[in-house]
Amino acid sequence: MERRLAAVMIADVAGYGLLSQADEEGTRVRFQADLHELFEERIAAHGGRLIKTMGDGLLIEFHSVVEAVRCAVEVQRAKSEKRGVDEHGLEFRIGINLGDVIVEGDDIQGDGVIIAERLQSRAEPGGIMISGTAFDQVEKHLDVGFDFLGEQRLKHIEKPVRTYRLLPCEARAGSAKSLGRRRRRFGILAASAAMLGVAAGLIWWQPWDRAEEPASIARADLALPDKPSIAVLPFANVSDDPRQEYFADGMTDALVTELAQISGLFVIARNSTFAYKGRAVTAEQVSGELGVRYILEGSVQRAGEQLRINAQLVDSQDGGHAWAGKFDGTLADVFALQDEVTRGIADALALRLQPDEQMALSRKETTVPAAFDAFLRGWEHYRRMTPEDSVKALPYFEEAIALDPAYGRAYAAAAMVHARLYHWRWHYHLGMTRFEARAKASKYLRSAQKHNTALAHQAAGLLAEADWQHPEALAEVKEAIALEPGDSWSYALMALILTSAGRPAEAIPHIRTAIRLDPHYPAFFMYVLGLTEFRMENYEAAVEAVERSIRLNPDDESSLLVLAAASGHLGRRSEAEAAVARFNALSVRRGGTVVSIATCPPLTSPPLGVKTHEDREPLREGLRLAGVPESLMNGEFTSRNRLTAEEVRSLFFGHRLRGRIFDGEVHEAAISAEGEGTLSGGWASIGGGRMTGVEMRFPGDEVCFVWLDTARLCGLVLRNPGGLNAKENEFVWYHGDIAFTFSQVQ
Repeated sequence: MERRLAAVMIADVAGYGLLSQADEEGTRVRFQADLHELFEERIAAHGGRLIKTMGDGLLIEFHSVVEAVRCAVEVQRAKSEKRGVDEHGLEFRIGINLGDVIVEGDDIQGDGVIIAERLQSRAEPGGIMISGTAFDQVEKHLDVGFDFLGEQRLKHIEKPVRTYRLLPCEARAGSAKSLGRRRRRFGILAASAAMLGVAAGLIWWQPWDRAEEPASIARADLALPDKPSIAVLPFANVSDDPRQEYFADGMTDALVTELAQISGLFVIARNSTFAYKGRAVTAEQVSGELGVRYILEGSVQRAGEQLRINAQLVDSQDGGHAWAGKFDGTLADVFALQDEVTRGIADALALRLQPDEQMALSRKETTVPAAFDAFLRGWEHYRRMTPEDSVKALPYFEEAIALDPAYGRAYAAAAMVHARLYHWRWHYHLGMTRFEARAKASKYLRSAQKHNTALAHQAAGLLAEADWQHPEALAEVKEAIALEPGDSWSYALMALILTSAGRPAEAIPHIRTAIRLDPHYPAFFMYVLGLTEFRMENYEAAVEAVERSIRLNPDDESSLLVLAAASGHLGRRSEAEAAVARFNALSVRRGGTVVSIATCPPLTSPPLGVKTHEDREPLREGLRLAGVPESLMNGEFTSRNRLTAEEVRSLFFGHRLRGRIFDGEVHEAAISAEGEGTLSGGWASIGGGRMTGVEMRFPGDEVCFVWLDTARLCGLVLRNPGGLNAKENEFVWYHGDIAFTFSQVQ
């Protein structure tokens, strides 16, 4: 096996899959014409070697990276000149890398090739992207412009790769390095985020120039906002009891919440600052990674009811202390101690608090210390944002409410947990139906709304969104932002609701605001960005965002569906099929079945934000292109998994069957050895939830429940690959567009 340094170029036709579907033969003819008339002559002229064609792509090796880039520039300029003449002409995306390759016969492989391929996939149609290693060799030798896009994480590449976009039609304006430094310093996101204003309680960011870099939010450098900016690092637990860690974390959270209510202060969200928990970091490092000037750090010491808080505010520009304080008191004084820290910071930064902000600081959450302690224990789980932790948080919030029936924030947190169960269909984690989750969320929310908190408005907004009540949802989240303008989650929810309402372009500034406030963003933010980009038909940007979401949360089913649909639209069948396979594995593991167009509840529910048929169709079409069948009745799945009439008799007769449909309603069937039985739940929908004296019949390929000799429910019985008896989803009775999963339980 031989290794060598090589300049690798990969060129790929943009949108080849869709073009082929429209005109397969014509697209192939045009590709071959471009290969022979456009590429081959220029490859030879610049000393390159065509290694192979890969469907709609080319792999080319050059001895000189300068010649590789010159070849690419000539190709794209030639295509640009023909664009107005040949309206059916293909557009290529080109990626170039200088790196180590493995030589196997006439082929080359390795990271050097993978990086070129990843860069190609991120290039715009008609564009060229090169790695930093290539840029270092060509910057002084080509009269073209360069656009530095920062260090990017590329799939299956361990370290970030410096990335540049070539501007073939622009002459070099000064040193490319100086241009790169300018873009690194200010960045695309920094330029758009520099102006932070509060109007009617809303923070608005200047929209990006979408031609710059569609999905590069996560990679942009962060300039300082035009107002005092602060990050609150997790306070250290210096108590003798390590179990007080939750209390120190809760105090940090509380300070972030209080500071975020001050309109004259830019506050980084708690999710990003907790990324530094347990790590030794400098103020300069945190400042650079989060784009803030001031760093608040400190410690909490608790001994029984006694408290001591130490805090210091560090100016990252000179490393000095802008303020420091030590505060002693009891658990009953905890809110007063928090206020002292907040006011000390405000005074040190010369911030003038508005009257409503003064009132907010003087307002106590609860007068019962034990209730606050229970709330913090629940909040430790709540902020992790997983279904399992949401369920674990609930008993603590209920305990806080029992200890203080006037604890508004505890009611709001309990309402939000149930709103999550309802909206994201996590209800099965509590063994309840989705509608039971909705009822409990409403119950807690009625009490929470007696106290004006941002969290209560967020919960109300999420419930309204889940019920497709977009105007009400937008109004609630707007109120949440007005009360706590530094809460990144409110902006992410606003973006989700606007996208669901068919206004994705308006959603973009809000999700960018959320990400700027929370640079170490949670998976949900990338999911919202990906969904919004998908709804705007920016499929490349959608793929990049949801891939980030999946890296942060590998069990994110909705992101997998968006990834499958976007990849389908881009003609990347293998990547689309892989996403579908991962979704199916998750769905079955959680008690569901494999996806089909007809039996995919997320397509018609708020998590994917697609209420109308018109809005839903791009997702459906993308999933079709990803290979998702129209229904479970379609060919291959049915032929592989269908039970014969004899197998169904053995499974049903003399046994009790049970399962759940997607919304959590239990359905059961108790069948005698003679084939008569009683049905309940969804299986007995035509009988009001219970049917007795039901007879089983087997006409043709179907299995039918016949009731009163007139009512008939007929469908196929299929095996559910990967189903488990514990999840009661080993089999599927497929009726109409509903897949009733079930197992034999007796």
